[in-house]
Amino acid sequence: MRNNVERRELTFYLSLRYPVTIHTDPDGGYVAEIEELHGCMTQAETIDEAFRAIEDAQQLWIKTAYDDSQDIPLPRDMEKYPGKFLVRIPKSLHRALTRAAKHEGVSLNQYVTSLLASGVHGDVMTSQINAILAQVGRTVCFPMPFGVKESPLDNDKFIVIRKEQGAGKQ
Repeated sequence: MRNNVERRELTFYLSLRYPVTIHTDPDGGYVAEIEELHGCMTQAETIDEAFRAIEDAQQLWIKTAYDDSQDIPLPRDMEKYPGKFLVRIPKSLHRALTRAAKHEGVSLNQYVTSLLASGVHGDVMTSQINAILAQVGRTVCFPMPFGVKESPLDNDKFIVIRKEQGAGKQ
């Protein structure tokens, strides 16, 4: 094994339940994969066949990795995340973050957590905004996240997005 994780019996690994992702294949049928088990995937004509086939592929993947003394990752829902980690940053960034948090009236921890969450979930927010704009075809306003400079609209803390008429631009 490559790390100091305690190796368990093969039966333990074979009994684990991993999330399965199913994709439609452009050439027809379906592709099933288990993302945690790198390269564990299969293809089938129906979704039911894909689920049956990925179970077989999972068992084979785990047996092969076990026999080769390779690490077998646990399913994502079994991994433990304590909710904290250490990040080293330049002093100037630490100073800027502290000042911004004070300006917002929140702790540095709360401020950084908000920035991280908005970055991770930013793609979701962008797609939701685009869907709204496509439906209503007019101006949409929503509260600004932490760290965004003041709005030019009298410091009202709102971002304004307009869909251009006829041009299809945002």
